[in-house]
Amino acid sequence: MIKAIIFDLDGTLLNRDESVRNFIDDQYERFKKWVGDIPKDTYTKRFIELDCSGYVWKDKVYQQLVSELEIEGIDWQYLLQDYISQFPNHCVPFPNVLSMLEKLQKNNLVLGMITNGFGDFQMNNLKALGIEKYFKAILVSEWEGIKKPDPEIFERALKKLQVNPNESIFVGDHPENDVIASRNVGMISIWKKDYQWDTFVTELYVNDLAELPSIIEEVRTNLCKGK
Repeated sequence: MIKAIIFDLDGTLLNRDESVRNFIDDQYERFKKWVGDIPKDTYTKRFIELDCSGYVWKDKVYQQLVSELEIEGIDWQYLLQDYISQFPNHCVPFPNVLSMLEKLQKNNLVLGMITNGFGDFQMNNLKALGIEKYFKAILVSEWEGIKKPDPEIFERALKKLQVNPNESIFVGDHPENDVIASRNVGMISIWKKDYQWDTFVTELYVNDLAELPSIIEEVRTNLCKGK
């Protein structure tokens, strides 16, 4: 019997690509005094390239951005602090996040989250989305001292939720860090499809989070029937 659903955050519940575009567009406008000589498209495009979908932390991104674009009058540390403080104001959820979480709770499923990243930053993003209240356990890699795909972070989440691996489902967008890693600890994995990984193939996936409750219910039914 499935008792718990554990989620990734970035790229799964948080539409990080859109959030980043919203933030960097706003940052350019607010710091136009220092970056206005750089075409907006150039500033935006290069930030997104250096960011690598969030897999490069912003200290390195801003250091390289300031150097490459020869930004003067403002240092990379100031731009980094602006990112940390202002990014939550631009967080965009994927469609149907709230209704999906509500349905899962009403189906007597306990919810958890495992996300790589910095603790306070990720928690601020969760609060900006208004969804932190749904999760009984939230594990952030900085606070845990380990990150996905390390099996220990999954095992810690399962322990906090008081469920066994075969009683839980993990939902995430990254093929290795989310889908394969959770499967390796004995969980059922559902992939939130991401265009970046268009060659990845797995049995259970969703394009839209609205599909998730019905897929989970199908998994629960099949398990009850011994399939």
